[in-house]
Amino acid sequence: MNDKGAKYEEQAAAFLKEAGFEILDRNWAAPMGELDIVALKDDTVIFVEVRARSSAAYGTPADSVTPAKRAKLVKTAMAWIKARRPAAESFRFDVIGIVPGSGPEHIEDAFSADGFGFF
Repeated sequence: MNDKGAKYEEQAAAFLKEAGFEILDRNWAAPMGELDIVALKDDTVIFVEVRARSSAAYGTPADSVTPAKRAKLVKTAMAWIKARRPAAESFRFDVIGIVPGSGPEHIEDAFSADGFGFF
């Protein structure tokens, strides 16, 4: 991860903490990929993908989470669940988009694992 990426992930983590989320892991890596932030709130484990763009001229940061990236995140989330065995009632995937000069855009339940055959 580059310095800009670390800065945006730090901003996203601070945003989540302020909103009452507990950060469980950051930059958790497995052979198939990396999870930017894994958080917990209300017995739900949330896998958070942090995306940034220099401007929204060509779409929002969340628009850059392609179906291939989603599949990779779902596979990596499964590896995290297997490794950590959390006592959670549910799981979801959020995206935090950051455009410099704007506050973070938090998209809860941005996509589901349905159709990926992993959950």
